[in-house]
Amino acid sequence: MKQILLLFSLLFMFNGVYGLGVDKQETVSNSNDVGSHVRLLFVESIEVRRQSVAWLRERDNPDVVAALINAMRFIGDPGGDIADLLHHFTEESYVNDWFKWMTWLQAHPEIKPFDGYTTFKSELFQNLDPNFEVFIYPDVKHEIGIDEVLWGGVEKDGIPALTNPNFIDANEATFLTDTESVFGVEINGDVRAYPYRIMDWHEMFNDVIGGVPVSLAYCTLCGSGILFDTRVEGRDEHFVFGSSGFLYRSNKLMYDQQTHSLWNQFTGRPVVGELTGSGIELKILPVVTTTWGQWKKQHPTTKVLSLDTGFRRDYKPGSAYSRYFNSPKLMFPAPTNDKRLNPKDQVFGLRLTGAEKAWPLTAFSNGKVINDRVGVIQLVIIGDADTRTVRAYRSEGRKFSKDSPELTTIKQEGKVWKVTEQALIGPEGENLSRLPGHIAYWFAWSGYLEKADLYN
Repeated sequence: MKQILLLFSLLFMFNGVYGLGVDKQETVSNSNDVGSHVRLLFVESIEVRRQSVAWLRERDNPDVVAALINAMRFIGDPGGDIADLLHHFTEESYVNDWFKWMTWLQAHPEIKPFDGYTTFKSELFQNLDPNFEVFIYPDVKHEIGIDEVLWGGVEKDGIPALTNPNFIDANEATFLTDTESVFGVEINGDVRAYPYRIMDWHEMFNDVIGGVPVSLAYCTLCGSGILFDTRVEGRDEHFVFGSSGFLYRSNKLMYDQQTHSLWNQFTGRPVVGELTGSGIELKILPVVTTTWGQWKKQHPTTKVLSLDTGFRRDYKPGSAYSRYFNSPKLMFPAPTNDKRLNPKDQVFGLRLTGAEKAWPLTAFSNGKVINDRVGVIQLVIIGDADTRTVRAYRSEGRKFSKDSPELTTIKQEGKVWKVTEQALIGPEGENLSRLPGHIAYWFAWSGYLEKADLYN
């Protein structure tokens, strides 16, 4: 997520606690309510804040750890009082580093926040953007910890989704070079290309491709662009999504415009709000990352997302995220416990019924055809690490090998099969269906799918 970082100090330079006057502050400071003392951590007066810290220390309950981390992030800890209290509760010493403290909290789900924490967090977020009240509010249903919902640095829809965007013909896309990355989609003969240079700034599109309403949820932080069918059985209208401005474990929380529930981008499930617990899980559809040159050659009739988006952005390649993409570090806290790969190593992952598996992108160096299985499903994966182009298909037990350098065809017992977006097509019209995988950083894949197998 593009971090248009606001000046926290300006946002929180209230005249007291969320606008309370000095007299009211004194009344709150004499209260025995933990929520009142937590709110005093956000006042300008260092002395009042120290009194609050002292009261919380005497109370001696770690249920305020998440609130202390929020105070450290937004207000700072110039005297070290908050870090000292966190050390008291955790026996860790991260000094004034909210990122490390948050990572610690993510690893300790047994630390539950105090009663009333959601109300406190709602007030905190509304001081960043009043529109956040539709997402986090007292007694909101949730299946992830509200203490782990983080502000990503932008307001609601601060990263604007593209809904029914404009397209141009391939020969009009003179702004694109052949080596640039695009998301490629084909549904029912309708072929579209969505350049990364544009999607880096928007991270979400809502479109209708081949008569199917879809959303591409692209989390730049976790390196994953996932295409969802937004139709859900039993609902009259398909979902339309936007970017909430919130994160969970360095993954964007998107929201649906109908109910303002927050959804996990990686799983396609609502996790905070009205739809939580509904059992809804969006169907994942195939999408490929490839170069514009390859996509255009294979799909000369493709339409291309236009630069005329209705928004003013610097759509030059890499202008939004080149530093993050080229760095081994994360921008926001997330668990990185699985050391089989480095956190930002890229993998191609498949989630099938009851089983998941990931293949390191490096396994496809110089172009590879890999015969494998996920659970009971036998499949073939065709990939090129240089262009990050990977597609997976059911194999029904057939063994395939590389044929053309461009991987537009593969071989099986001397017979040539054609690689298409929908299926592998055999010489006698046989059809092996495509499977919906996608690229992601390892920390995201292993963090959300902890039991997933890894190819080696």
